[in-house]
Amino acid sequence: MTSHILFNLLQVAVVMAFAPLLAGVTNRLKEVIQSKHGPNILQPYWDIWKLFHKDEVISDQSSWIFRFTPYLVFITPLFVTLLIPVLTSYPLFFAFMGDMLGAGFVLALGGFFFTLAAVDTANPYGPMGASRTRLVGFLAEPVFMIVFFTVSFIAGSTIPYIVQQQWVQPLSRFFEPAHVLIILAFFILILAEGGRIPVDNPSGHFELAMIDESKGLEYSGPAAALMKWGGEMKLFVLICVFLNVLFTPWGLASTTAVSDVLLAIPLVLFKILIFVVVLVIVESSLAKLRLFRISEFLGVAFITSVAAMIMWLFAM
Repeated sequence: MTSHILFNLLQVAVVMAFAPLLAGVTNRLKEVIQSKHGPNILQPYWDIWKLFHKDEVISDQSSWIFRFTPYLVFITPLFVTLLIPVLTSYPLFFAFMGDMLGAGFVLALGGFFFTLAAVDTANPYGPMGASRTRLVGFLAEPVFMIVFFTVSFIAGSTIPYIVQQQWVQPLSRFFEPAHVLIILAFFILILAEGGRIPVDNPSGHFELAMIDESKGLEYSGPAAALMKWGGEMKLFVLICVFLNVLFTPWGLASTTAVSDVLLAIPLVLFKILIFVVVLVIVESSLAKLRLFRISEFLGVAFITSVAAMIMWLFAM
C-alpha cells in the first residue's frame, strides 16, 4: 500500500517535471519542420521560472475568482494524474476514486473557472476568448461522452486501469474498427482541448484570432506561471490517457519493483515523443480553421465516435 502511494506521488512528479519539456520539444520540432531554428526545448522552464520571479498585477475589477483560478488550473491535472496510468499498468492507491468520465469533469472544472476568470477582469479580449472556448467545449463534450460510453461498452468499465486491461492489452483487439475509430476521435479531441491547430494556434498572439491564449492575457507573475504550467500538464495528461489507456500499455511497469517503475519513465517519454512527432506533422500540414468551421471539425469526431459505438454493437 505504501509503495502504491509513493508511485502515485512519483506519477505526479513526472507530470509536473516533464510537461514543460513536452511543450518545449513540440515547439522546437514544429519550428524545425518549418525550416526555422526554433527556441530551446528548455525554454518553457525558463519562462515559468521568470514568471515566478516577476510582480503580479491584478485588475481592480476582478474578484476572488480571478485570484483562485490559477491554483485550480494547476491542481486539476495533478488530481487526474492520480486516477490514470502514467507509469504502471496496475491500479495504484487512488485508482478507483474516479473513472475516465470523472477525470473529464475535473479537467472541465478548471476550464470552467478559467472562462469565468477571463470574464471577471472586464478586458474585452478575455470574454471574447471565453465565449469561443465555450463553443469548442460545447462541441467537444458530447464527443467525450460518446467515447467514454463506447469504452464502457467494450471494456465493461470506465476505470482507466480496467479499460487498459480489458480492451487495449489483447493484441487482437487493437485493429478492431471500433478501437481505431475511438483512437481517431480522441486524437481530434486532444487537438481541440489542447488548443492545437487546426482548432487554435498556440503560438499566435493576434488578439482577435486567439481562443485559449486570450483568456489569460490579464494574468502576470506567479499566476501566469501557474496558468502556463497547468495548461502544459493538462496536455500531458490527455496524451497519457490516449497512449496508456486507449492506445497501448507498452512501456508501463507491470510489477511493483522500483526499478521497473523507474524504467517506465524513459519508455513512456519515448512513447510520448513519437506521439509529439505525429502531432507536429499534423499541425504543420493543416491551417487554422475559421471559427464557424470548428463545428464541422468536431462534428467529424462526434460522427467517428458514434460510428465506433455502432460498429461494436453490430460486432457483438
